[in-house]
Amino acid sequence: MPIMLKGSCRCGAVHFSVESHAPVPYQLCYCSICRKTAGGGGFAINLSADAATLKVEGEDKIGNFSAEIEGDDGACERSQAQRRFCTTCGAALWLFDPRWPELLHPFASAIDSHLPRAPEKTHLMLRFKAGWVEPAIGPNDQSFDTYPEESIEDWHRKRGLWVD
Repeated sequence: MPIMLKGSCRCGAVHFSVESHAPVPYQLCYCSICRKTAGGGGFAINLSADAATLKVEGEDKIGNFSAEIEGDDGACERSQAQRRFCTTCGAALWLFDPRWPELLHPFASAIDSHLPRAPEKTHLMLRFKAGWVEPAIGPNDQSFDTYPEESIEDWHRKRGLWVD
């Protein structure tokens, strides 16, 4: 049975719950979007959850941000990913991408429930990390300039951490 994750913003205007089969906060994203919207340590940690199970209190206090992404050629396009945040305190809550409508990615920083400790981490989008950031890459950690091929589900299953 999946784990129920409960989360909230800093000021308490928004509370939410969502079920997750993949609750381990192992994936650290160093891209400028995650870092600037939800990553005071130079990265953000997204979890994976079942979008159909999302329940929200304070929905009228939720804003949506879709970033512009500049390609290597200098062209900009609007990201399809929707980053949800509290309009009162600015706390990052979750990311939803309509290309994968069954998934919701709560920011670990917004989760109030106990989360299991990751036995190893995956550092991704290191190509875009800020110059002041020194990733603490452990001996069993993986690191990637962009995205890894291994999905969040595959990572959890491979390590016996998938919650049925």
